[in-house]
Amino acid sequence: MPGRFDGRVALVTGAGAGIGRAIALRLADGGATVFGVDVDHEGLVETSKAASGMLITYRADLAEADACPAAVSACISRLGRLDVLGNVAGIYAAAHTPEMSRERYRRLMAVNLDAYFYLAQAAIPHLLEHGGNIVNIASNAGIQGIPYSAAYCMSKGGVIQLTRSLAVEYLKSPLRVNAIAPAGTNTDIAANAGFPADMDADLAGRMGGLRGLAEPEEVAALFAFLASDEARSVTGAVYTIDNGLTAS
Repeated sequence: MPGRFDGRVALVTGAGAGIGRAIALRLADGGATVFGVDVDHEGLVETSKAASGMLITYRADLAEADACPAAVSACISRLGRLDVLGNVAGIYAAAHTPEMSRERYRRLMAVNLDAYFYLAQAAIPHLLEHGGNIVNIASNAGIQGIPYSAAYCMSKGGVIQLTRSLAVEYLKSPLRVNAIAPAGTNTDIAANAGFPADMDADLAGRMGGLRGLAEPEEVAALFAFLASDEARSVTGAVYTIDNGLTAS
């Protein structure tokens, strides 16, 4: 919707591909100045080329704790304000739980959960200045049990509780905090999930739905609603986009 975010600044992580790219493009198309963050510089360049509005790129590895407040500081320094924080960046690692290395586990938690907290921590003082909001990308894996995905489910369950806790903490302020929990979505992460070769087909079947995958643009459309003034009464909510998977 043109003009929906005129004058607003949105920091979107994971903007180099997939859901993050779709969100960054959607907000820019709506008039926002988007500060797109990703570890993948080439992906950011491609997102910038596709943007119809203002999109500034910033490369950062959000698995490094100090990179999170640095990204927020860079956004404020460049653009002077922050109205929307989109915590979108995420990684996936499948394994039999006894075979998950500490290194893979630690990086997954650092990107999927720690970074969300550190970014919110740094962004909240700026968001409070303009009645801004945070939209976190969780997953239906934070609601359901998913085989071979214990660490991923932990991280996304944490995102849901981070969302609810922050929403309650700031109920007496204009700050809003919401989450979207997609299931299978047509992204590189879904295409390259890398499940164990000997996985149990019956258990794996629990991860699929009858309607197939969602598209990143569908998630972006819901994100844009939640980040806009149209959702001014929505906070602490977790919206699923899962083709009925969680309900079934």
